[in-house]
Amino acid sequence: MPEPEDPRRTPQGVSYADLKHFVNADGQHLFCRYWEPEDPPRALVFVAHGAGEHSGPYDEIGQTLKEQSLLVFAHDHVGHGQSEGDRMNIKDFQVFVRDSLQHIDLMKGRHPDLPIFIIGHSMGGAISILTACARPSDFAGVALIAPMVRMNPESATPFKVFLVKVANHIVPSLTLGLIKSKWISRDQTQVEAYDTDELIYHGGVRVSFAMQMIGASERIERVIPAITWPFLLLHGDVDKLCDIGGSQMMFDKAQSTDKKIKVYDGAYHALHHELPETAASVLKEVTGWISERLPASPSQGS
Repeated sequence: MPEPEDPRRTPQGVSYADLKHFVNADGQHLFCRYWEPEDPPRALVFVAHGAGEHSGPYDEIGQTLKEQSLLVFAHDHVGHGQSEGDRMNIKDFQVFVRDSLQHIDLMKGRHPDLPIFIIGHSMGGAISILTACARPSDFAGVALIAPMVRMNPESATPFKVFLVKVANHIVPSLTLGLIKSKWISRDQTQVEAYDTDELIYHGGVRVSFAMQMIGASERIERVIPAITWPFLLLHGDVDKLCDIGGSQMMFDKAQSTDKKIKVYDGAYHALHHELPETAASVLKEVTGWISERLPASPSQGS
């Protein structure tokens, strides 16, 4: 925690001294959320949110897993939500991975004997994959909800990618299109919640940020054949923000023997905020998948 005289405040003007947070390697304050069970936790679960959003929309996932005696934790990535940093701008995608490992290490230090899982959505899926690849033996499993494995082929045609790479050298701050909220979910209530959430970044995506996303997806494609850790993939087949083909490629090419993919017909991008029936299924899938990989509790026997 900072010293009392530390004036650092969130982009919303709240003193970090009053909030749960950690300071990353660049000296930036990152806002944290924790869902701690009343009973001794059986495992740690790190949640990585998507581009432009923040950790708040994962409260239902956190609360549900907390009821299963899991300690769930998350932070707003640099440049997102209540964390410091230029909005949706990053010098290197690896910073997201580095910060995630730092937070995981902090929690592992407090609970050294617990298995660790990761849940990642969208860009958070890309962060999760690269985080698990950095330390493949550290994680009991990774659950991916519509992860960014490959850029959407409609929005990232070879020509458009070429233009982005050229523009990155000339005008890296140039903004491209917005993230279209109508493609978040078929549930209009969720789309409205997204549109009115002041902690979500609603501006245009910069060329420099798009370049980092492209670089991350290229890196993921290279590391997928070496993946051996357990993973769950959930994806909607009408996802226009993250290509379902990337999830299928990961499922097909990863060496993992413990892997599962489930496709939701007609579903959009934020499966955990989709139509109630889909959202409930996603929550059940993630909770069940993690529970099946937990060590037996003393009451269950060995």
